[in-house]
Amino acid sequence: MPSSEAPLELRQVWDVAMASDIDIRTETQQLGRPPLADFEVVVRNADGQPVVICNAAFLVDGTPMPTRYWLVDRELNDAVSRLESAGGVRAFAALVDSDSLAESHRAYAKERDDLISLDHVGPRPSGGVAGTAQGLKCLHAHYAYFLAGNDDPVGGLVHDALRAIDESVCEDPVSGRAQHQHAEESTT
Repeated sequence: MPSSEAPLELRQVWDVAMASDIDIRTETQQLGRPPLADFEVVVRNADGQPVVICNAAFLVDGTPMPTRYWLVDRELNDAVSRLESAGGVRAFAALVDSDSLAESHRAYAKERDDLISLDHVGPRPSGGVAGTAQGLKCLHAHYAYFLAGNDDPVGGLVHDALRAIDESVCEDPVSGRAQHQHAEESTT
């Protein structure tokens, strides 16, 4: 990420809802095809562009979708890809507490699984962050989960590494979902 760029500022998304037509067009353009699952934008940048999306538990054709949170901001994707190509997965796996990582996988899977009807028949998505139940597979998925306001030790390490490389990475990521839930809890 060039240091001449304006700092990445993440905007709170208070009313988390399914993606708008504009969001769908934006993601279609980024993917080079229409999205295969319903999604909601849970983190936006200061310009209102999607940074993190949260996918439905199933693709529109019923195929299980294990990866809920996707990092869709191109600059952040590129920056995280550079970390991965420099050995980041192995390095962060050695640094992270295995119990904290396992808890992150459990919480991720529980959130997704809680959305699936108990009477659902057929294949179900499985695993935690990035579809894996243990260990570390994809820094992008962990960072997306972290930016969405969730406790993810790997996402935190990725964030710190990106900040060490480029100060323009947002210092305080916030999620509309997390902020909205906290606001609801304080009024009840």
